[in-house]
Amino acid sequence: MSFLGKLFGGKKEEKGPTTHEAIQKLRETEELLIKKQEFLERKIEVEIQTARKNGTKNKRAAIAALKRKKRYEKQLTQIDGTLTQIEAQREALEGATTNAQVLNTMKDAANAMKLAHKDIDVDKVHDIMDDIAEQHDISREITDAISNNVAFPNDIDEDELERELEELEQEDLDKEMLGINVPTDNLPEVPASELVHDKPKPSKTKQVEDDEELAKLQSWAT
Repeated sequence: MSFLGKLFGGKKEEKGPTTHEAIQKLRETEELLIKKQEFLERKIEVEIQTARKNGTKNKRAAIAALKRKKRYEKQLTQIDGTLTQIEAQREALEGATTNAQVLNTMKDAANAMKLAHKDIDVDKVHDIMDDIAEQHDISREITDAISNNVAFPNDIDEDELERELEELEQEDLDKEMLGINVPTDNLPEVPASELVHDKPKPSKTKQVEDDEELAKLQSWAT
């Protein structure tokens, strides 16, 4: 609106359509032009059939049909160009709408984050994290202190244990050299059957010995 129009109360400017309304109108225009294309394509096919039908028989009618076909083809070409422009404009408008929505969403997210961080002091956050780390260290020290066995302190000399182990190994080696430790694998097998022992002959009784001595004396007397 011009300055004079504002001064004398001219007509107010009309508010333009929203992006959604503009996109919808572009889509409706596309649909209308596509229908127009289909109509012209059918008309072109009819004129071609008319030209073929008349041919040399009715040359004037055939040429007239071809002229109409040319006009339809020219209109079809114009519609193709218009459709290309409308599609490009619609896609650009849809992209702008998407960008605006994304930007508004990001803006809302930034405001929400700012509101969430409103009462948070960064220095206090660092202090809290330092306190947490310190408490973790104290907790580990307490755990180590509790797990340490006071009754059996870990003050054993490992070198002394190694020397004792070497002495035990040397004792075993000395016993093997003296033949004390005989491997059980070389022992003879025990026979399965019982051993048969010879029974000792019974000794002579005192009466038998006396009878033999008496018999000898009698033989000498005779």
